[in-house]
Amino acid sequence: MRAAPQPPVLSDPDLAARRRPPVKLEILQVPDCPNVAVLEQRIRQATAGQPVPLEITRRVIDDPGRAATAGMTGSPTLLVDGCDPFATPGQVPSLSCRLYPSDAGRLDGAPSVAALRAALRLVPDGTAALGDDTASSCCTPPAAESPATVLHAWRAAAQPADPTEKAVHQAILRAFATDGQVPTGDELTEMAAEPDVPVEQLLRRLHDADIVRLDATGGIAAAYPFSATPTPHRVRIAGGATVSAMCAVDALGMAAMLDRPVTITSADPVTADPITVTADGGHVTADPATTVVFVGAQAGPGPSADTCCHYLNFFTDRASAQAWADTHPGIGGVVVELPDAHHLGTTIFGHLLHS
Repeated sequence: MRAAPQPPVLSDPDLAARRRPPVKLEILQVPDCPNVAVLEQRIRQATAGQPVPLEITRRVIDDPGRAATAGMTGSPTLLVDGCDPFATPGQVPSLSCRLYPSDAGRLDGAPSVAALRAALRLVPDGTAALGDDTASSCCTPPAAESPATVLHAWRAAAQPADPTEKAVHQAILRAFATDGQVPTGDELTEMAAEPDVPVEQLLRRLHDADIVRLDATGGIAAAYPFSATPTPHRVRIAGGATVSAMCAVDALGMAAMLDRPVTITSADPVTADPITVTADGGHVTADPATTVVFVGAQAGPGPSADTCCHYLNFFTDRASAQAWADTHPGIGGVVVELPDAHHLGTTIFGHLLHS
């Protein structure tokens, strides 16, 4: 008698995949969000070679109330089995562009492939995936970095390591603080540790590292936190000059960098109401007392002068900051309390003039 045909033998990963319920991925987006296609491509890359059944759906949301109900804190928001694995403190329901940390330490419009693998509990080589039926849950997601955290890491990395570059950089910062303007080329040559290296070459290296910004003629347009041209953020330095700051966070960092009290005058971009902030050591106060800072950026490459400095502003209160964010959907970010923004500025700039 001929033996009955036997069913094919499944490998362990295939058997596990058949037994495991599919992971439900829901993409919450605004209409025509350009980063959804990027997200979907990275999901495919993250799950390539992995025996993980997926169900991917999209939900288009164009109303703030529906965004709040769905849990969309910017577009695109990815829910894994109903949970947001990239949630960060301070994020609120929003129809604006959402920002994620990139592998290069910048801000991007979609999670990286590595971040998606971590969120889905996958391994890169495909030897294991979602070890059991409960591992796919992200109700206790891995810690995600907020735009403020990424900004800190990004700007902290943009510091000169070469002693000559550092000497020139510090000379520029001291000149801004003392005289309110950049030093001349002769003054920088005098201060350089290696006078044989042309100052123009040193400045170009600092520009390429996004430590300073040069204009079309090679002149210094900015040396974070200072701007050579007027900005909405004017800073009066005790015993020094009155200068312009590149952004609200840069203005807040000057007190720690110079070890002097500073008084900042700015205005709410929505209401045009005046804002005055005083920073002295570890203390910061504001009028009005409800003042907050929006920490935002455009996703993608480019120097911080172009991608984020225009979007780090003081607002009289959270409602005004959120109103601005709602009318600028292409700018992702978070609203942070003034002490937190002051701490951010202090950690970025506080050490720049240390020997």
